[in-house]
Amino acid sequence: MAQSFDLIVLGAGPAGYTAAIRAAQLGMSVLCVDGFLGKDGKPSLGGACLNVGCIPSKALLESSEHFARCRRELASHGIATGEVRIDVAAMLARKDKVVRGLAAGVAGLFAKNKVVSVTGTGRLLPGMQVEVTPPAGGPAEAFTAEHILIATGSLPRDIAAVPMDGKIVVDSTGALDFASVPERLGVIGAGVIGLELGSVWHRLGSRVVLLEAMDTFLPGADEQIAAAAMKEMARQGLDIRLGARVLSAKTGQDSVAVTYEDGSGQHQAEFSKLVVAVGRKPNTWALNANLTGLLLDERGYVHVDEFCRTNLPNIYAVGDVVRGPMLAHKASEEGVMVVERIAGHETRVNYDTIPWVIYTSPEIAWVGRSERQLRAAARDYKTGVFPLSASGRARAMGATVGMTKILADKRSDRILGVHIMAPLASEVIAEAVLAMEFGASTEDLQRTIHAHPSFAETTHEAALAADGRPLNFHE
Repeated sequence: MAQSFDLIVLGAGPAGYTAAIRAAQLGMSVLCVDGFLGKDGKPSLGGACLNVGCIPSKALLESSEHFARCRRELASHGIATGEVRIDVAAMLARKDKVVRGLAAGVAGLFAKNKVVSVTGTGRLLPGMQVEVTPPAGGPAEAFTAEHILIATGSLPRDIAAVPMDGKIVVDSTGALDFASVPERLGVIGAGVIGLELGSVWHRLGSRVVLLEAMDTFLPGADEQIAAAAMKEMARQGLDIRLGARVLSAKTGQDSVAVTYEDGSGQHQAEFSKLVVAVGRKPNTWALNANLTGLLLDERGYVHVDEFCRTNLPNIYAVGDVVRGPMLAHKASEEGVMVVERIAGHETRVNYDTIPWVIYTSPEIAWVGRSERQLRAAARDYKTGVFPLSASGRARAMGATVGMTKILADKRSDRILGVHIMAPLASEVIAEAVLAMEFGASTEDLQRTIHAHPSFAETTHEAALAADGRPLNFHE
């Protein structure tokens, strides 16, 4: 007889493991099924985010920023370093150590909360059953549950015209493990993933060209922020080519020739390595949707309602496999919402206050609406902008490129959006998220005392600027 649980979670990424732990805290018996294996061939919990996404990329970004700072910035602080070299193997080893430590932490949390973990690929069967196939094959095992949560995450998208060989032409996962710094790196896609990975290898010495099919740079970001970011990244040396549609890629022994077209015709470029970073797709291929009647849309996403309920009773889906942004923190909150609603709570996710972050240098972060969106909605709004060049903390750090921008309703003064381009923008944006979650106005921020000097006080000044009265800046 199949072992039975209150809840089976498919996937141990940010959505899955968080939901599993919260469900166990609420008294449920929980089984979590995940098939990810680490470089050592052993199970590694945490999903793509922890193993081959958010965490390893941030570890490499940190290393590359230290290297670039030593080479280009420390002299102005009176610090002489001599010749600075990069040990790529050591950098990658550190990155892998960070990943292993956090994956072990998830396993420890499972053990503490009595979450049962099984390694393999899970697929749905009729009658609230899940069949788990081990990674190396062998006999499958079936389990039953009162509730099932699908949190299988996403996979890198590919391009039919650009076949990947895993050595010269790679996806975002492969770009985390280059054994040496590519002399010339091509990146297809100038979105979040492409910019972050391109930034890493550019700082380490690679000549980086990003080929973006869209004519607009960072269309999800505020226009003013995007324009400033484009200018700064070009100044840093990133070669970003917009409106560049890749037609083909031909791999040689140690390079790849790429053909692309833009408004001026066809062009060719040769790269030592090529990264395909054109986004991600829902990982729903193994769910057995046809047999069970699970409803997917034309792009492979699981169809859900506002509470992440699928069309099948007691089966839910969260994170990258459903509508909305593919963000780890969005996925986690959806997982918590589902299990708390199963337990009888009235939890919901506020999709209007989900923060976005791009971990370039400087970082870019935002929450809420952009000017473009407010204009499209015919919303009467006011704007407050405070440049980093007027920030004491930014000047002390030598990081004066960027700004904090606030958009608010012109009549009610309620904050509608906050957009930041600055060091530590990923941290500073949290205040804006909290303010919007509680329906704050710019006056609320104006009357909140912020530490000086800090990047956080740029939010205070931007709020004052929305009413035309900044204290530390004038046009």
